[in-house]
Amino acid sequence: MKTNHLTTTIHYFTSIYLCFLCASCTKSSKNYKDHQVFRYNHYENISSLDPAFARDVPNIWSTNQLFNGLVQLDDSLHIVPDIAKNWNISEDNLTYTFTLRNDIKFHKHVQFGTQDSTRLVVAGDFEYSFNRLSDPKVASPGNWVLKNVANYTAVNDTIFKIKLKQPFPAFLGMMSMRYCSVVPKEIVTFYGSNFRANPIGTGPFKFKLWEENIKLVFRRNELYFEKDEKGRPLPYLEAVAITFLPDKQTEFLQFAKGNIDLLNSLDASYKDELLTPSGKLRNTYTDKINISKGPYLNSEYLGFYLDGDKDEIQSTLLRKAANHGFDRKKMIMYLKNGVGTPAVNGFIPKGIPGFTNQKGYEYNPAKSRALIKEYIATSGNKNPTLHIATDGNYQSICEFIQRELEKMGLTIIVDVMTPSTIRKKKWSGELDVFRASWIADYPDAENFLSPFYSKNFTPNGPNYTHFKNETFDRLYEESFSIKDNKVREQNYAKMDSIIIAHAPIIPLYYDQVVRFTQKNVKGLTNNPQNFLILKRVWKEEKK
Repeated sequence: MKTNHLTTTIHYFTSIYLCFLCASCTKSSKNYKDHQVFRYNHYENISSLDPAFARDVPNIWSTNQLFNGLVQLDDSLHIVPDIAKNWNISEDNLTYTFTLRNDIKFHKHVQFGTQDSTRLVVAGDFEYSFNRLSDPKVASPGNWVLKNVANYTAVNDTIFKIKLKQPFPAFLGMMSMRYCSVVPKEIVTFYGSNFRANPIGTGPFKFKLWEENIKLVFRRNELYFEKDEKGRPLPYLEAVAITFLPDKQTEFLQFAKGNIDLLNSLDASYKDELLTPSGKLRNTYTDKINISKGPYLNSEYLGFYLDGDKDEIQSTLLRKAANHGFDRKKMIMYLKNGVGTPAVNGFIPKGIPGFTNQKGYEYNPAKSRALIKEYIATSGNKNPTLHIATDGNYQSICEFIQRELEKMGLTIIVDVMTPSTIRKKKWSGELDVFRASWIADYPDAENFLSPFYSKNFTPNGPNYTHFKNETFDRLYEESFSIKDNKVREQNYAKMDSIIIAHAPIIPLYYDQVVRFTQKNVKGLTNNPQNFLILKRVWKEEKK
């Protein structure tokens, strides 16, 4: 195989980078044995260790280790205590009263260059943290979390009250988001915007070292308040070391060599090396690594921009024909190596309350062809054409759909763009059909229905398709006042069925969390939000 100059250069600098990285990591963790340190890589860089900016996966994963909020989620998305040991919700579903633990301390830190210091968390710290989250000068991307909040106050050191403007059943789950973490006012005030690189929280690990785009090190928080079922203090690990290798193939090679403990992606460059088409670990690796899979609150789809003037997009017949015209099961097997669930039950994904097995769009080529013929007969358009915008990561999936739909009688043109271009054009309504993902911010099916509420039309909200339906809007608004979870979930199912009936999107698949770990990693569990929780993880010492 011929290697060009650019490839050689990349390999050269990667080698230098790895040598420096290994030396740096060895130096930073020289006091610990390998089994006491958990190592993983982010091919995307972390922009901030401030929870107010925990918008994307690298930032969320890191701040998850450093901070706590009022409540947290277990692996089944049940809301459980965190800093708040209990809470009460008023009869009108508007007032939330949280009773805080009185034994939680902020991380031990050097007090403004003098000596190690720490102090207890009080309700006033949450009042400050929420003020900061909503402060326009801070410009947190998570300020929307408090938009339905009328007011909040620290009644005393252990009682914190929040009052909503209108009932919102998903609110308590939103409080588990990293945006809502507690931070100490005196430290944030001292560092200002540089708090992003000098974080002090209450989490199971505390900040040690950050060389941006190279490495990040956390150490065990000896003051952490949680214990396991046997009364042993958490976390078990002594340190966490994060690297930032930008190339997924290099990341995989480092994992294969045992230099990192977790591989949290399945890139096209190595998916066939690891997995069979049915999604099983290949025999070469069964004795070396473990694989775990589970539901992920992420629905992948193609969206139609319904406010455009193109006749093909306006036609429900053609949108339904496209939905019936390709085999999702085949797509998952051959292009995703069995990772993912075909989206044949609507938009709400598996793994979240509100998902139902209602009938969506199964592969039905005869029906697809019939719908296209009906469209041609009624419109007079003998060559219906759709342009699908996607980025390079999903090009193979869109080209698979292209080939399948062209067999049905639809002309498909796949336009490959950069992710940033797609985001910009999607928000401004410049794309007829676009590939997109919807990942839940909080564990409630309402999150997957908000992109179809008419008052959320972009650029004022996440309704990229500009879908509008009066019955859907009414059910969406009514759901906020329904206290009974099962009744509310029935409402969600009705809304999902409206989306199916009008086909403003083509659901592709419900994603899955897939993680590969070294054999000696224990206690690492999956969760449907794909958050990294390390406080109960340990590593067996290699013999």
